[in-house]
Amino acid sequence: MPTTRTAPAARLTWPLMKNNILREDLNAVIEFLRQDDPILTQSKNVRAFEEEWSHWLGVKYSVFVNSGSSANLVTLAALKELHPDGGEIIVPPLTWVSDVAAVLHCGFTPVFADIDPRTLGMDTDAILAKVGPRTRAVFLTHVLGFNALTQKLVDELKARGVPLIEDVCESHGATFNDTKLGTFGWASNFSFYYAHHLSTIEGGMVCTDDESLYEAVRMMRSHGMVRELSDDGRKADYAGEFPDLNPDFIFAFPAYNVRSTEVNAVMGRSQLRRLDDNNQRRTDNFMLFLRNLDPTLYRTDFDTDGSCNYAFTLILKDADPVLCERVMGALRANGIEFRRGTAGGGNQLRQPYLRRLLGPDAWKQCPNADHVHFYGFYIGNYPTLEADRILRLCDLLNGLK
Repeated sequence: MPTTRTAPAARLTWPLMKNNILREDLNAVIEFLRQDDPILTQSKNVRAFEEEWSHWLGVKYSVFVNSGSSANLVTLAALKELHPDGGEIIVPPLTWVSDVAAVLHCGFTPVFADIDPRTLGMDTDAILAKVGPRTRAVFLTHVLGFNALTQKLVDELKARGVPLIEDVCESHGATFNDTKLGTFGWASNFSFYYAHHLSTIEGGMVCTDDESLYEAVRMMRSHGMVRELSDDGRKADYAGEFPDLNPDFIFAFPAYNVRSTEVNAVMGRSQLRRLDDNNQRRTDNFMLFLRNLDPTLYRTDFDTDGSCNYAFTLILKDADPVLCERVMGALRANGIEFRRGTAGGGNQLRQPYLRRLLGPDAWKQCPNADHVHFYGFYIGNYPTLEADRILRLCDLLNGLK
């Protein structure tokens, strides 16, 4: 049982996020801008950041884009080039909207699999039950720092020839079998939003070991232009096939402009140097939080093996509307910012865009996600949090029974 303490009268005043960009990051940007005539659009620092990130993660290739949502979009657009007839993508009900939106924008059909309450990611058996002849990929979200992979899932998808796409936007540095998430699938997507583990203000990364995907995403990022290819041989092939075109302006795909900038890349390179240390602090914070929550009131049995927490996950153990109102009232009264429904606001199947597509009752197919929708929250976690403040938060929550 958690240790009992007397709740303090003073408000905790706890923002959902704190600025993850430090003076040293700003100084790195300032030094870059002090150069004579610096190139600000995508150039050498973008490429260096991609290489450094690939080395940190353990993949061959990375492509820096302007957001995690754009990373989702260009990955699905590249997949669509392989499957112009469309097909089904298995997606989670508990995720950020851009995962599902990218599936829809690229002409695929989303098929939802309910979550495992101990990881908040899609349940392995629920995924495999949905795999069929029209399945083009499984798009798995690692929610709020938890690992959602199982060996059974990895092995079965490989045996069935179904590509895995990992959304690791909230889980930088989390692992499965001591190997970083984002290295197990055909592709992985990361977000470098304001308060994520690493921030470039806005930004994202597509990562892969597949050279063909890498080259496709490089073109997808920049209008579909062939000149974005890193392979000179392939550039020559395109030029030979289309001799009537200027080689600098051959557009292979009807694509996008989702490039980022040198300024964002400089900031990312600066932050990457302290990412591992910050991740350890976040993980220590979350484990202290879980150890001191009352397990009769709140879920504390998450599968934390390999986790790298992004925000404190607070989920009521039972569907208790009275306790839920008490929790929200106490958090507001103490100046503690929170989000109900955790990642993406809860069950995506309740959102208007999916109700129009799948009907008003589609949410019923994912009861585990629906519990989180109404009785789940997340609270800010950042490396500078003091242990005493975490314990005071636990005392506040435990006193609500």
